[in-house]
Amino acid sequence: MSVHEAVIDWSRGDQPFADNLYSRGHDWRFDGGAVVRGSSAPSSVPAPMSDAAAVDPEEALVAAVSSCHMLFFLAFARKDGFVVDSYRDAASGLLDRDPRGRMSMTVITLRPAVVFSGESRPDAAALTDLHHRAHGACYIANSIHAEVRIEPA
Repeated sequence: MSVHEAVIDWSRGDQPFADNLYSRGHDWRFDGGAVVRGSSAPSSVPAPMSDAAAVDPEEALVAAVSSCHMLFFLAFARKDGFVVDSYRDAASGLLDRDPRGRMSMTVITLRPAVVFSGESRPDAAALTDLHHRAHGACYIANSIHAEVRIEPA
C-alpha cells in the first residue's frame, strides 16, 4: 500500500465569481516539486475561462493510463530479455454518456509504437502478451470503468 498526493491550487484573485466568467486555470503541485498548469477543457468551458495550453483532467486521465501501461510494458519487456529503444503512444479518450447516462470517459485507446533492438525481439504473439500483461498490471487501468483498448502500431 502507498499514498500518492497532489495539491490543486486555484485562487479567484480579483475576478468576479457570480457571473461564471472566472478563470478555471489552476496549478497541480506534486511532491517531487513539479508544478503543472491545469484548467478545464475548452470543450467543457470555453476560452478565455479555460486555458487551452494547460492540462485538463480528461487529458490527464488519458496520459495517466498511457503512462502506467508503458511503465509496466517496459518492465515486462526487460524481464523477458527484450531491449526497448523507444515507446510512443498517441493515446486518446472518448468522453461520452455511459450506461448510467452520466458523462464519463467511456473508452481510452492506447496506440503504442514500440521500437526494439538487440538479438531477441518479440514476435506478434509475444508483443500481444506484453501488452496484455501490462494492461492487467496497470494500477490506473484497474481503477477506472472506461474500456481500455490497445491498438499497437
